[in-house]
Order: sequence, then structure tokens, then C-alpha cells
Amino acid sequence: MIKLLKAIFIAISICSIAYANTPLSKEQLNELSSLKLFKEAQIDVVRGFDAGDVYLLNINVRGQAHKIYLTKSKKYLIQGEMVDTDSGMPLMIPDLPVDLKPTLGKEVFTFGKGKEELVLFTDPECPFCKKFESYFHQIEDKVKMRVFFYPLPMHTNAKDISLYIMSKKGYDEQVKAMTTTTANTPAFKNRKYKDGELEKLEKHLDEQMAIAEQLGVRGTPTLFDKNGLKVSWAALLEKYGIELK
Repeated sequence: MIKLLKAIFIAISICSIAYANTPLSKEQLNELSSLKLFKEAQIDVVRGFDAGDVYLLNINVRGQAHKIYLTKSKKYLIQGEMVDTDSGMPLMIPDLPVDLKPTLGKEVFTFGKGKEELVLFTDPECPFCKKFESYFHQIEDKVKMRVFFYPLPMHTNAKDISLYIMSKKGYDEQVKAMTTTTANTPAFKNRKYKDGELEKLEKHLDEQMAIAEQLGVRGTPTLFDKNGLKVSWAALLEKYGIELK
């Protein structure tokens, strides 16, 4: 049963899903962008696919990336997940590469001294983030990963833990704080900041969260390669021969 669950988890993480593969032409995209609702809501259609009965669209709404579905009649927009009734698999829109220029110089620190360049958005109370972190020691010589914090509202202590980790100086202290700190860690519970330090940290965290929103980050961990394409952390580990336990 454990092996079966692991296989399912890896399959989901690697995104074994049904992709639409008929891209819309520039003329079709312009036609969709001219729809009344899209114009009024300031929606730009960046890319689209013909999935037979619906259009699958990458859109930009006032600087934020989203994915939606549009019926062929152009009468109904659908948000959420659509499932192919034949295959039972989600019908997904391939990710567009994001522009990573806004991330430059905004990271908390860079983890690893390897060759593969990555950008990570993480939450210190996210269980999947912590699972990924448990393998960090096995990829430290393989990756060079710029770390950003994106504490989710559902995690009560995530913002405060993020600020605490950000306050640490030096690579070793930052890595240790990131991979070991919980809400019950004595050093975190007894944390103190110098005058003005907390305000600077909060400003830096706000910048990171704004960048995450700009890049369309919706959950954690979210990992991008150097070209701005999303990377599955489970697939990353698998690529380096690391077994997910």
C-alpha cells in the first residue's frame, strides 16, 4: 500500500495529465481578447488551446497569471478543474515560462553550490515544503536554488517563522533555521529583533509575496527552473536518483 501511494504521489507531482495540444492562432487569441467580459475585466489572453469542446486559456488579469476554460459558444467561463470523462484525468493547460527578472536580488539566500539553477517559493509550515527540505542535504551539491518565502494564510505561524529565518546571518545559520524551525523551536519562541529590524524584514517579505503573486504562484512549494518553467520537486529528486520515501 505504501509503495502504491508513493507511486501515485510521484505521478501527481510529475503531472501525468491530459494536455491539450492544438494551440490557437494569433487571430483567434485576438478575437477572444476582444470579448466584452475580457475587455471590461482587463483580461489579456496570452495563450490558448483548442480542447475539442472548450478552449483552455492562459490569461493575465492586471499583472497576475491565471488559467481558465471557455466554452466554444464563448458564453461560459469555467474556473477550477475539468476532467476528461474517457481518461479520468484532469484537462490541464501547459505552463508558460514566467519572467524571473523580478526575482533577481530579492531572494532570502541561495541554497546549494551546484550547477542547476532554480527558484523556490516555500512556506515554513507547509508539509510538502518540509518534505522537500528533508532531501536538501542530498541535492546541495547539485542545485543552486534561490529561496523565497510565501507563507500561506492557512498556516498560523508561517509568516513569523519566515521572518525569523530571514533574520539569520550566514549560509549555515539560514539553512539550519529553514530546515529545523517549527512553532515550538525555543529560539523562535524567544526571538528578539533589533530596533527597526522587523520592519525591514516585513518589507522584504512583502516584496517576495508580491513577486509570487506576479508569477502566478498559488501554492507551495513552487519551483521554477532558470528559464521560468515550473519544476516538480519530486521529479527533480527522481532525476538525481533520489528515492522518495
